[in-house]
This record gives sequence, C-alpha cells and structure tokens, in this order.
Amino acid sequence: MGYKDAKKKVIAALASRAFSHEARDAIEVKNLLHMGAITPEEVISLIKSSSGTDHSCSPHHLIKGVEVHIIKCKKWYIKFYFVDPDTVFISVHQ
Repeated sequence: MGYKDAKKKVIAALASRAFSHEARDAIEVKNLLHMGAITPEEVISLIKSSSGTDHSCSPHHLIKGVEVHIIKCKKWYIKFYFVDPDTVFISVHQ
C-alpha cells in the first residue's frame, strides 16, 4: 500500500476512533496517543501535514507479511500498520 492510500486509511481510522495499540515496552514514552497525551485529532493534523517524502515502510518485526508505515513530520514519529479491518499504532511520539 502506498502513502496516499495509507494516509487516507489511517486518517479514517483515527476520525472514527477505530484503532488499537500494539503492546510494547516504554509505551508511556513511545505511544503518546495511547497515553492520551495527544488526541486523535492532533495526530490527524500531523498526518495531513505530511507528504510522501515523510513516509516509509518496513516489514513488521514479528508479523510476517505485515507492512509497517512510518511517518516522520514536524519532529513527530508515527508508526502504524493495518491488519484488516484493524489499524494498529506502534508509536506516536516526538
């Protein structure tokens, strides 16, 4: 999935609150969305301000065949993936 499709899909998930969070160490620092320190609307704003040059992909470290999307913009790091129908956030932090 390319940047434009991923952007559209993750924004829709955030807007409808249809997302979850991957369990991980240091979640209180690495996933500020999960901790409530940043709102879904603020993450949407960050993602909307990003461009294709801010986006990259890599394979998930544990789930074979799952592509992880990474958006780095305005000093924020947003990392997520899709396992239909779910959108799962790994990291949202500065």
